[in-house]
Amino acid sequence: FLAPKITSVNWQSKLNKAAHHTSDYSSTKAILRRGQAFSITLNLKTPVQPWDSFTFIASTGPSPAESQQTKAIFTLSEEAECGWSAAREPGEPDCMNITILSPADAVIGRYKLKLQIVSGNKVSSKSLGQFVLLFNPWCPDDDVYMAKEKEREEYVLNDSGIIFQGLEKDIQEEAWNYGQFEEDILDISLAILDRSLNHREDAAADVSNRCSPVYVSRVVSAMVNSNDEKGVVEGKWTGKYRSGTNPLQWSGSVSILRKWYRTRYRPVRYGQCWVFAGVTCTVLRCLGIPTRVITNFNSAHDKNINLSIDKYVDTSGKTLHLSEDSVWNFHVWNESWFIRRDLGSFYDGWQVLDATPQEKSKGIYQCGPASTRAIKEGDVDLDYDSPFVFAAVNADYVTWIYHSKKRKERIYSDTRRIGKCISTKAVGTNSRVDVTANYKYPEGSLKERKVYKKALKLLGVRRTGKKPKITRPRRPFSRPGRQPAQTPSISGKLSLDESPVIGQDILLTLALRNLISDFKTIKVKLRASAVLYTRKPKADILELYRTIKLGSEEAKEISFRISYSQYKNSLMDDRKILVTAVCQTKKGASLLIEKDIVLQDPFLTIKVLGPAVVHEPVNVEVTFTNPLSDVVTDCVLRAEGSGLLREQLRINVARMDPMESSTVQFEIIPYRSGTRQLQVDLVCIHFSDIKGFVMLDVAPA
Repeated sequence: FLAPKITSVNWQSKLNKAAHHTSDYSSTKAILRRGQAFSITLNLKTPVQPWDSFTFIASTGPSPAESQQTKAIFTLSEEAECGWSAAREPGEPDCMNITILSPADAVIGRYKLKLQIVSGNKVSSKSLGQFVLLFNPWCPDDDVYMAKEKEREEYVLNDSGIIFQGLEKDIQEEAWNYGQFEEDILDISLAILDRSLNHREDAAADVSNRCSPVYVSRVVSAMVNSNDEKGVVEGKWTGKYRSGTNPLQWSGSVSILRKWYRTRYRPVRYGQCWVFAGVTCTVLRCLGIPTRVITNFNSAHDKNINLSIDKYVDTSGKTLHLSEDSVWNFHVWNESWFIRRDLGSFYDGWQVLDATPQEKSKGIYQCGPASTRAIKEGDVDLDYDSPFVFAAVNADYVTWIYHSKKRKERIYSDTRRIGKCISTKAVGTNSRVDVTANYKYPEGSLKERKVYKKALKLLGVRRTGKKPKITRPRRPFSRPGRQPAQTPSISGKLSLDESPVIGQDILLTLALRNLISDFKTIKVKLRASAVLYTRKPKADILELYRTIKLGSEEAKEISFRISYSQYKNSLMDDRKILVTAVCQTKKGASLLIEKDIVLQDPFLTIKVLGPAVVHEPVNVEVTFTNPLSDVVTDCVLRAEGSGLLREQLRINVARMDPMESSTVQFEIIPYRSGTRQLQVDLVCIHFSDIKGFVMLDVAPA
């Protein structure tokens, strides 16, 4: 018997990539999705005989085993117990066209494919090559199946997006380059799984578990931060960033992931929440799990998970750190789409993942997946980390004025402040979609009260009795909303006269009103502090004291100015200022008014000077202005965009006079068609980054 001899293997790369929606990956490897057939052609030196039998062996991981579903043995025309199958399609006599089908719950990752041929009493073995198997949102039997094509295009195939930041009443959009199809990113995403603690402790079990999006997404949430296992990004929220990159200067995930990979897995410095979420989105989309970025405004970090956040200020309005709880102006996390076999079908759909290292879960810094359905229904006893996410969107916000160790005055118990305008980018456009209703019932509704009570009960939190250090107020179930500790006799509001721009003075008005018929003398202590987006004060800017006399039901306004010279040396890169006014009457009743301010960047304009076509150069013109009344030097203009620039572009801008406008031109050569995002960032030591982006429609060559 002459056994068939295989001279070459054609992996039908173009055909398979198109069928499997993997054409965009910048790789020559065979990249396939599970639960879907792929074709290979075996070119033969000798023809196949009827008595020849063919057995395929697909294996993944360091210790492949059938019992772990990391090794599959299957023959032609017979589906094996493992769910893999192969069939021969019609073709020329000197070649074999083979169609191979993997099961929809196959382990994802790098595979080797071998063929064993038995011809009479001769057995020969041939390595056919390697392929990468990914999750498949197009396959109805896959746990990550997503029914709508437009949603698959957005949450799996879109390599750029928008991350919302700022304040609840001043939401800003920041462009982010996910770049999941760029060169090396798939290899890096698989390396992230191989560097995890789980893999180091038991590689065979870890690889076997990679059939589950619940498992893979949880591993990624742990590995994107560096806290436990030399993961990708090191977080930093205090001090200077001299030994790394300021988190505000990142515009995408590609340069971060490549830096981690090229420095032999040294954590990249530094990241904050949107960086962790951006990188997580890249890795999960790359692996085939539909993923989006979510921003929660007024996001609670409830350290002791008792669903109450306590804020203390002194009598001058200065924030005191008497509690480990905090409320961030915004916090960014991810949602991934898959079914929950571990919880039941009611909890299928969007699952929260948070790679920002805040609290440990099962001993390491990881968070999720937590079902958004579980959060909305108050099912905080379900895996994973649902109490932490529930508190982030639902905790009470209790404000205290701290007079002394013996006297703390409760000003408000606000049940509506936390978890506002929960936002994500729309499918197919850059507009904002509010998804708050996915997380909770309408604030103040009977259903929302019921869910809150249920969560308290499941967490074993009682609203009566003494807690460590302080006594928590009872949540007012009968009158939801912002509850003052006693009936107020004055009301007040801080407002901006106009939207403040960096480099200019800030004009504010404090409006006070006497709500009763008595004459009043009010002492006002006004304070402005530079803060981070976590609302942590970093530097005092201004303190003012005023005495206001108000007649019966009289209203008065006080205007005041924070000059550029006062804030320029204190302002953090976040460009955020917290203004507080403590108003006290002679009888001792207090009113606390707060105003968050984000200074706006001056505009940066981007013009594409001609049509954008694949492999054809086109010029881009960027115009920007020095917003300061000082000369600035040593600025750098940076540009990046998947499908437009293979590496980040950097152009030095030598000098800019006060308020001077400057124009820079550069060339791009698009290498991928479709809608593309070009991001531009002016980096300067004198002020925080000025960013802009433009969307381009790139025509095929």
